[in-house]
Amino acid sequence: MTAETSQTLDRGLRVLKLLADTDHGLTVTELSHKLGVNRTVVYRLLATLEQHALVRRDLGGRARVGLGVLRLGRQVHPLVREAAMPALRSLADDIGATAHLTLVDGAEALAVAVVEPSWTDYHVAYRAGFRHPLGRGAAGKAILAARRKTPGDPGYTLTQGELEAGACGAAAPLVGVTGVEGSVGVVMLADVVPERVGARVMEAAREVAEALR
Repeated sequence: MTAETSQTLDRGLRVLKLLADTDHGLTVTELSHKLGVNRTVVYRLLATLEQHALVRRDLGGRARVGLGVLRLGRQVHPLVREAAMPALRSLADDIGATAHLTLVDGAEALAVAVVEPSWTDYHVAYRAGFRHPLGRGAAGKAILAARRKTPGDPGYTLTQGELEAGACGAAAPLVGVTGVEGSVGVVMLADVVPERVGARVMEAAREVAEALR
């Protein structure tokens, strides 16, 4: 901690991070141990966070992330879209296919930014807000592959006709971006994905990740 930072705010943010990393919540005692502070301090932190709906406590007294975090999270997507647009525009025009940034939303993949190529006669219609299961389509499968980190993984995922008949996709996961789990990819009308597309979506994913760090 430096003279310019707030110890109380720092502790409150650490509480939120600890709660976000658990599915079953944490007790005051557990938070006290993890933070290295006494229970009275934890009670005060939780009470303040509860007032802003950032934390809730269940009937058993375990603290969990509150719904107020979702309201804050809704404001993240516009910032992410803005950061990703240059890389997506370059990818779409280079490949001649619709490029997209997809983020995890529960058990689904959610397209939060889409750029269509500017020079093609036709392309796949793919809209921001489109959802699909993580286990279907290149975007979701790329995210799942990054979670597994299987040896020999090429770093990108290719699919054919899983979301739309006659369309194929390629996607690569975002890597090294704290708090953001997603992928960058393209969807095109083709029988097979051209060989160079896999490496190109990986390059675009790295560009987006750098812009988000």
